[in-house]
Amino acid sequence: QVLLVESGGGLVQPGGSLRLSCVASGIIFPVNVMGWYRQAPGKQRELVATISPNRITNYSDFAKGRFTVSRDNGKNTVYLQMNNLKPEDTAVYYCNSAVRGLNNWGKGTLVTVSS
Repeated sequence: QVLLVESGGGLVQPGGSLRLSCVASGIIFPVNVMGWYRQAPGKQRELVATISPNRITNYSDFAKGRFTVSRDNGKNTVYLQMNNLKPEDTAVYYCNSAVRGLNNWGKGTLVTVSS
């Protein structure tokens, strides 16, 4: 059984930081592209960042310079460091694993940026 479990969300003030984690089980973690996506209320799910098995990263424009994705293959964990958070970053953040067309999703963790 594949499980992706996100953690680290919460309420943070504008300009603050959060670090999201996603622990994976039931997959061969090192060969998966791992990604973070988000879905704000009333909006479609969108890509935040991905990291390949050889640690090549890709970011959406809004994430560049503020967010950093990383992975620890020994811990089957992918991270998303988010700095200088803005109210428009408020969303449910989802972890994704992908390999050979197979996608798996976590249940998400809520990030709320508000004063």
